[in-house]
Amino acid sequence: MGQRFRFAIVSDPHIALPDTIPDHPHRFHLVEVSIPGLEQILAHLETLDLDFLLLPGDLTQNGEWANHHWLIQRLKQLPFPAYVVPGNHDMIARDGTAHTIGLADFPRLYHGFGYDGPAPYYHQEILSGVHLIGLNSNAFDGQGHQRGVGHVGEEQLAWLRDLLPQLQDDLVLVMLHHNVLEHLWGQAQSPLGQRYMVENRQALIQILNAAQVPLLFTGHLHVQDIACQGSLCEVLTGSLVSYPHPYRVLEAEWERGGSLRLAVQSHRLEAVAGWDNLQTRSYEWMCDRARVFMAKFLAAPPINLSPAEAEVLAPRLSHFWPTIANGDPQFDFAHLPPAVQPILNRFNAVDGNGQPETIDNATTLLWPSRVACPVAG
Repeated sequence: MGQRFRFAIVSDPHIALPDTIPDHPHRFHLVEVSIPGLEQILAHLETLDLDFLLLPGDLTQNGEWANHHWLIQRLKQLPFPAYVVPGNHDMIARDGTAHTIGLADFPRLYHGFGYDGPAPYYHQEILSGVHLIGLNSNAFDGQGHQRGVGHVGEEQLAWLRDLLPQLQDDLVLVMLHHNVLEHLWGQAQSPLGQRYMVENRQALIQILNAAQVPLLFTGHLHVQDIACQGSLCEVLTGSLVSYPHPYRVLEAEWERGGSLRLAVQSHRLEAVAGWDNLQTRSYEWMCDRARVFMAKFLAAPPINLSPAEAEVLAPRLSHFWPTIANGDPQFDFAHLPPAVQPILNRFNAVDGNGQPETIDNATTLLWPSRVACPVAG
């Protein structure tokens, strides 16, 4: 008998009560929509027959106790279970303060949302034969400062090596904040892209592949993207507080020890109080703040333009990042210098034959068997 279930993903909500909203003119995140936006999303999700909700980190703006407490109380009101993992914004340092939580505080605060002990990672059988593993991908230096890159420590890797063989006949889902697979061309080679990835991802991928784990769920990059490497597929969900303000509803059908079908459908916030026509205003907000970022992006590997070239081109590419964030990007760079066009064309969403591929927002992925690569249906 096959197992069918439905679940949702809301990533990077950056919950910010009004007195915790930063006031600087160049911020990308519209954190003022975090609470009314989440309320609107949850109201929709509560009308669906969901089995559970996943939140892959950056639950709060900057780890504030007050913002964590607000979110916890709201999640407790849901008619279905919610599971979380920590993002880099959820504890801005390893050790807590009177204002912000630390790493050790997180599993205690979110007891019952996946966590049942002091470790910042967990395993739960969330449905019969369906298991969720939540990993901590935050890394700190010897002084307790964030390292600015994802890392899954050896303690977690050893725990996974011992755990996964015990679940070999069941379906295992893995959630963490930082990306494991590349979601942009050259992401692993880019200093800007690397900070969104797990630096020791190859060790993690090897463990997951050995156990035939099919699915990862991540956030952090604020981009709608689905990436596959072999039989492993990573569903990256954009942020509630930045364009295009997405969330996902997914339906799975799984045959024990055999095939898996995953239907993915994305939704977007269209408006919240004070932000009518949110999609247009948010797109313009991101475009208006893109020049400095794009200049750095164009001058960094793997694009490697000269700083002078990057400064000239950046204003002509203000639409680049919101188009990437929206998923399934299809660019026309005919207005750019011919030497630059083939480089930037690599960011278009295409299949193995070079044809447009639109799987980031709505698709059905099929694994005919446990060891088969997923196919978009």
